[in-house]
Amino acid sequence: MPEAAAQEPLTSPSAHGLPISTLTRVAYFPDSFHEINGVAHTSRHFEEFARQRGLPFLCVRAGNRTVPLQTEGSVTTLELPRGPLSVPLDKDLRFDPAWVRHLPAIAQAVREFRPQVIHITGPSELGWFASRLARHYHIPLAASWHTNVHEYAASRSRWLLDWLPKSAADAGARTIQQIALWRMARFYRRARVLFAPNPDLCRLLEEKTGKPCHLMQRGINAELFSPQRREREPGDTDFVLGFVGRMSVEKNIALLARIQKELEERGRRNFRFRIVGQGSEEPWLRRHLPRAEFLGVLRGEALARAYAGMDVFVFPSHTDTFGNVVLEALASGVPAVVTPDGGPKSLVRDGCTGFIAQDEEFSPAIARILDSPVLHAAMSAEARSYALSASWNAVFEKAYAAYRPLLEPAANPS
Repeated sequence: MPEAAAQEPLTSPSAHGLPISTLTRVAYFPDSFHEINGVAHTSRHFEEFARQRGLPFLCVRAGNRTVPLQTEGSVTTLELPRGPLSVPLDKDLRFDPAWVRHLPAIAQAVREFRPQVIHITGPSELGWFASRLARHYHIPLAASWHTNVHEYAASRSRWLLDWLPKSAADAGARTIQQIALWRMARFYRRARVLFAPNPDLCRLLEEKTGKPCHLMQRGINAELFSPQRREREPGDTDFVLGFVGRMSVEKNIALLARIQKELEERGRRNFRFRIVGQGSEEPWLRRHLPRAEFLGVLRGEALARAYAGMDVFVFPSHTDTFGNVVLEALASGVPAVVTPDGGPKSLVRDGCTGFIAQDEEFSPAIARILDSPVLHAAMSAEARSYALSASWNAVFEKAYAAYRPLLEPAANPS
């Protein structure tokens, strides 16, 4: 740890008599920022919110190269590269065990910025070092839970357990999940306040850590994601089933192939899949969905047009903590079919903006929408109406309100 100002708290009281939430100096350490995932998506909007509101905000993140400390308006950024020793966690995510080499630059940035709150998004190399700096400099720590790492660990361990009888493999996966959850809870106990994207996770975190947890959902740009961006060829009468996200085991993408098979067995062939994203399971999915459109990674208006051209959004994941892609689909006027696990179920009003279904119920639910233009039109209108009530500003205003108790004298004992 750096020696300069080692034991001096970097926090300071309100100096202008303004509401403390408008003065909060936040140092934010996201696990990812430029990648295509929920953490990165939220992080980019968080930085933009601070910039638009003129809030003092330091964002320390990983990138492809070093971008020295710089300030634009109220926002200060420091971008540092992951090195050759970094290991892949997924197609666009890596972990750098040698991140400690950046500690002097990060510590200097923290000292110069003098944050009142340090906010991390998980147990990455950035989150781990930021939590140590928060403790070292006596700065209150806030932590967001964005990814169900314990469920991912169980899902990705299945290939190691496949040689066992099913009951033993299931027991092994449960044990791995429990151990991973215990380790995650131990890490999150370092924070004084927690955030999670759905009520079930908030309750779980409060139970496992004993710390208060606030709901921090995600917002939507309803101008970008809109039914108005729908573009379909006049002769294209296919019913388009859409999926957007990482093509990986934990997303349960194998269900897409099962859905196609079951719909075809029901005599329906006037449909095709539209897949947006990338991931390790893409080759498998291409083999099993020969009629699907694979559009790769899309952003901005291209992504918005891809959503608007769908008829039903199919999201079979059991592990997502929120499901930002589901909200984007709803804003585009596309009803969604999701599982009863994780965060997406909190976004879908069953029977109104889509269906909440078990794996074996996905095909019947999709067929029900496919067979009823009236139901599809009603769901599309309800989906759009729901999404219009969500906004990023509301999400981050609540986060700043949750910081406030951390800045009260009793929360910062000397």
